[in-house]
Amino acid sequence: MTRILSVALAALLLSACGAETATTAATVGAAKKQELEQGQKTMEQVQQKVGESLQQMQQSTQRAAD
Repeated sequence: MTRILSVALAALLLSACGAETATTAATVGAAKKQELEQGQKTMEQVQQKVGESLQQMQQSTQRAAD
């Protein structure tokens, strides 16, 4: 009887560790996804600012030529 309880307890503890590992992996995955999305937003903002700067430079060049 004690042996059966020991095996059952060991199985329960091992399954709990597996669930914790899966939860940790899901949390890390979600954090990485959020980090990637934020990086993409930052890249889009930088590209927009570069485009605006190029337009301003072209307008300045055109005004100077006139």
